[in-house]
Order: sequence, then structure tokens, then C-alpha cells
Amino acid sequence: MTAAPHPPAHAGYADAFVDAILADMQAHASRCYAIAGLQGTGKSTLSAQMVARAAQRGRRLVALSIDDFYLGHEARQALARQVHPLCATRGVPGTHDVALACETLDALRAQRPVALPRFDKIADDRLPRAQWPLVEGADGVILEGWFLEVPPQAPDDLVEPMNALERDEDPDGTWRRWSNAALGRDYPPLWTRLDRLLFLQGPGFDIVPQWRWQQEQTLQAQHPDRQAMSQAQVQRFVQFFERVSRQAMRTWPAIADRTIALDAQRHPLGEMTWAR
Repeated sequence: MTAAPHPPAHAGYADAFVDAILADMQAHASRCYAIAGLQGTGKSTLSAQMVARAAQRGRRLVALSIDDFYLGHEARQALARQVHPLCATRGVPGTHDVALACETLDALRAQRPVALPRFDKIADDRLPRAQWPLVEGADGVILEGWFLEVPPQAPDDLVEPMNALERDEDPDGTWRRWSNAALGRDYPPLWTRLDRLLFLQGPGFDIVPQWRWQQEQTLQAQHPDRQAMSQAQVQRFVQFFERVSRQAMRTWPAIADRTIALDAQRHPLGEMTWAR
């Protein structure tokens, strides 16, 4: 099939902006620098630009996404049978291989050879291990993700459905309680490996469906012979992320070491602010 014309998900950040983030990483001797922000914020774009700019200066960085550590299709199907049908859909806390993420970061931080996991989002499954790229060593690691270091919600906050998906498909709250419990139980060991957290603060969750649709159009254009999600599927998909996304927006300003506000076109606004 031929993809329809569309705007790029994110064209890229200015060199001066990328240089400033690299300087922040180096000033704090961060072996693992974390970039947090909601879906479509431009985290992957910024990570790739940081890798490229560092390489120009003879410094080797490796960029990873929390998405690289999704559980495979069969593992999520098992969760769907054991816990709740919504567990089959990738994305929310509980659908990642946290142990693998920790092992990978440990190897990179120690400059040991390691194969980097890769996830095929169109196939909705991990690539075979034989296709994971081998990295012999790195001077630093960038991990980007949409819920890095976000704390779980209080039990009382889980009672009311967040959206139509929760209301219609998780009326008793089993799925959201399971995901919330996983967030508080399984992910802290990964968070402790992050030396510094940058928060790309978009306008809010309401723009996420638009930004996520732009990402899907870009993915489709890169793979014209395969079928990515439709706009209706994307609209449903982002509902899986809404609860934790809104929790992230509430809590990141106090958690992040550095916060950068973005407008609806992902342009940085004003001065970068520091927490510490």
C-alpha cells in the first residue's frame, strides 16, 4: 500500500538545544541519562540527535527506549489469560521485561558487549535475538520512555474509570490495579539505574492522540508494504496510556532534574528549569 502524505512525527531539535542537553549529561557525569515525556514528545528524536552529535566529538552513546523491552506477543497473551484480556496490549507498566532492561543497562554502563533488544511495533512482537545489534561498549547510555520514574497511584485513585476503555473493558478495575501494582513493585530497580532525568513537558495529554497518530503515519511511511494502526486504532490505543500519563504529568515536575516545556509543535519554551 502507499502511505498518504503526512507531516513528520518530529523534524528534530536545534543543534544548540541538543548541545545543551549533552552538556547537562556530561556536567553530571551521567552514565545513564533518562529522557521522559508523553507519547510523541520527541524523545526518540532527541536521543538520536544526541547520539549523532556526540559521535561527531568522538564520544559513543547508545540510545534505548523503554519500548525496546516490551514483553513478546506470547508472553502478553499469557498475561491476558492469567490476569485480564487488556494485558495483551503492549505499553502499560507490567508489559515490559524489566530484568532484561536492567541487565542491558548494567552491561552498557560497565562497557561490556551486549545485544540490544529490538521490538517490531507493526508485528507487535520482539525481533528474534539473532537480529539484535551487538554493541561492544559505550561511553554513555540514553534511555527514553513515557513513564520513567513515575510512582504508582494510591488505591483510592484507581476506583473511578479514566476513560471509555476502562469503563467498558475494565469495569471492576482488575487491569488498572494490576498495572499500578507492577509499576510500584517491578520498575524501581530500573529507575535506580538512571543517573539523571530530563522531562520534556508537552502541553498535556489532550495532544497525545494527535502526536501519536503522527508517529503511526511516519511508521507506515517507513514500511509501505506493511499495515500500521489506523487512526481509530490509535485513538483506542492511547486510552491504555491515559491513566499513567496523567499521573506522570502530575509527578514529573517534582521528580525530574531538568524540565523543558514544549509547545504544540514541540518547540522549547522559555528557559530550562532546574530541580537540582
